[in-house]
Amino acid sequence: MDNTTQLLDAKFRIPGTRIKFGLDFLLGLVPGAGDAVSLAMSGALIATMAKHGASPMLVLRMLGNVVLDAIVGSVPLAGNVFDLFFRANSRNLRLMREHYNEGKHNGHAWPILLAIFAVMIAVFAGLFVLIAFVINELLKWAGAVVT
Repeated sequence: MDNTTQLLDAKFRIPGTRIKFGLDFLLGLVPGAGDAVSLAMSGALIATMAKHGASPMLVLRMLGNVVLDAIVGSVPLAGNVFDLFFRANSRNLRLMREHYNEGKHNGHAWPILLAIFAVMIAVFAGLFVLIAFVINELLKWAGAVVT
């Protein structure tokens, strides 16, 4: 999990600065599809953490981080800047480590996995509808005929 989180959030550094970024930021530069891929990768990380004993409350907190990242990250430019500093996957890994250190993991989380996938599908569908709506409105604004 450490390597995947590092790859998604802080694998690279902007030269001459201390600002790090990962694939989450780079994928966010691709409108729509990049955010969807990033969301799926974050969902897979949460599923892995749930499989290894994350409590339902912890999973909800992690989902909150990822959903916030997906929603704000879908805003052009501002979302990319947000991705540089919010780092949902690193936050989730830190939450999971604290959870393990406190001895709260239980090792059985398959019902939680089903809930995660249901929420991820709902968020993904919502983002898809939002992007389609925005594209349609932009086409209307540009004078294209959309039926």
